[in-house]
Amino acid sequence: MSVSALSPSRALGGVSGLLQVVSLLGLVLLLLKVVQLYLHRQWMLKALHQFPSPPSHWFYGHKKEFEEEGELPHLLKRVEKYPRACVRWMWGTRAFVLVYDPDYMKMVLGRSDPKAHVSYRHLKAWIGTGLLLLEGQTWFQHRRMLTPAFHYDILKPYVGIMADSVRAMLDKWEERVSQDSHLEIFGHVSSMTLDTIMKCAFSHQGSVQMDRNAQSYTQAIKDISHLIYSRLRNGFHQNDLIYRLTPEGHRSHQACHIAHQHTDAVIKERKARLQKEGELEKVRSKRHLDFLDILLFARMENGSSLSDEDFRAEVDTFMFEGHDTTASGISWILYALASHPEHQQRCREEIQSLLGDGASITWDHLDQMPYTTMCIQEAMRLYPPVPVISRELSKPITFPDGRSLPAGILVSLSIYGLHHNPKVWPNPEVFDPTRFAPGSTRHSHAFLPFSGGSRNCIGKQFAMNELKVAVALTLLRFEVSPDPSMVPVPMPVIVLRSKNGIHLQLRKLSDPGGDKDKL
Repeated sequence: MSVSALSPSRALGGVSGLLQVVSLLGLVLLLLKVVQLYLHRQWMLKALHQFPSPPSHWFYGHKKEFEEEGELPHLLKRVEKYPRACVRWMWGTRAFVLVYDPDYMKMVLGRSDPKAHVSYRHLKAWIGTGLLLLEGQTWFQHRRMLTPAFHYDILKPYVGIMADSVRAMLDKWEERVSQDSHLEIFGHVSSMTLDTIMKCAFSHQGSVQMDRNAQSYTQAIKDISHLIYSRLRNGFHQNDLIYRLTPEGHRSHQACHIAHQHTDAVIKERKARLQKEGELEKVRSKRHLDFLDILLFARMENGSSLSDEDFRAEVDTFMFEGHDTTASGISWILYALASHPEHQQRCREEIQSLLGDGASITWDHLDQMPYTTMCIQEAMRLYPPVPVISRELSKPITFPDGRSLPAGILVSLSIYGLHHNPKVWPNPEVFDPTRFAPGSTRHSHAFLPFSGGSRNCIGKQFAMNELKVAVALTLLRFEVSPDPSMVPVPMPVIVLRSKNGIHLQLRKLSDPGGDKDKL
């Protein structure tokens, strides 16, 4: 009886003892983690001591300063105050060295350091491990495989396709302007650039500018961009499991699903067309294959070199990069020209001298608009489509001024800061296209709208062609001016977007000669 009566208490004692052991073990692990974080912070403080920055909170880092003043205005204050580079603490144990000096840029981009995993890993659920995220020999193989998709003979006929997509957008603008001359253009431009990349790189037939599924895709990309931007700045959202349980994580998952549905449909459509009798041999006999052709044949002829996962990752990557960065560039260029009517008119006169008789824009025209090209470059200096890229140092580096950093440090190459650096560009906030006049000189790494080094943008010529076509055809048909009630607020949300959109006022030109109908 007594033994039986004591059994429950013994059982409770055993459970209590186990809980004490587990609690003690948990406490030990927590203390070890705290010590690890403390030692890592101390190592970082020592590694970064040569790069001054404003005082930071031990836990929040510089979060409050950037939130209070705005991301880019605060960055520009640092560019003026701290020469070449400074430190930005994201939180207690994570910091980036912000670089905005051309000599520093040249050194980092001339190396083979990997992209900063802590930043770029958040893109993986969306675009997979394609050319943007690949490293090492695999990246080199994919880059070499895809480079022929941007050959001169491939790009040349794309000009007509680009022009058709731009005209379709401008036709919609004419309908809108007949009722209201105020227009938010980024969404329209994004649909147009998506239409262009789908036709050029993915052989899509038909327009997507009125397609609701395509509009859902561009909205999903916008949502993903903002969510990643927010996640990068929230220390509690770095753990994938925790993030998936948050409302933001759920929204991100849904947006990625919409984006993948779109790219899957593009792949399915192209494969179905190739299976038609004679179509496969017809494509195979082409002198140059387009982007999707190259991927499909690489998959069919040597499946081991390009898995289904690799295939989809490259399509997701180029679907995004081929339209979103270009949409940013075009939108900000039009805003810059709207804000500087004298330059806008000079561009228009140059374009009218080429196309004023109604001639279709061609490849040859693209090299015959020097002033327009200068204005495009100056606008991209002020508003670089990709404002920042990041690297993780794989080995120590010593910069020209003698300052050094050890391996393992994260370096954030601020293209926006570089382009607005008064030590690199005198009066950097002034729109001055003559900076790019023939014969002008500048540092080889002072202007990096398409990054630099071996990992520069593979589609930069495609993008420049599209920028020229869009600007030329828009200025032939419209006079653009800024909407004073909606001044855009630039935000580095993967690509450079505006917090409140890019709003312009449009005035239809009645004929190529430049007479205007006031609306």
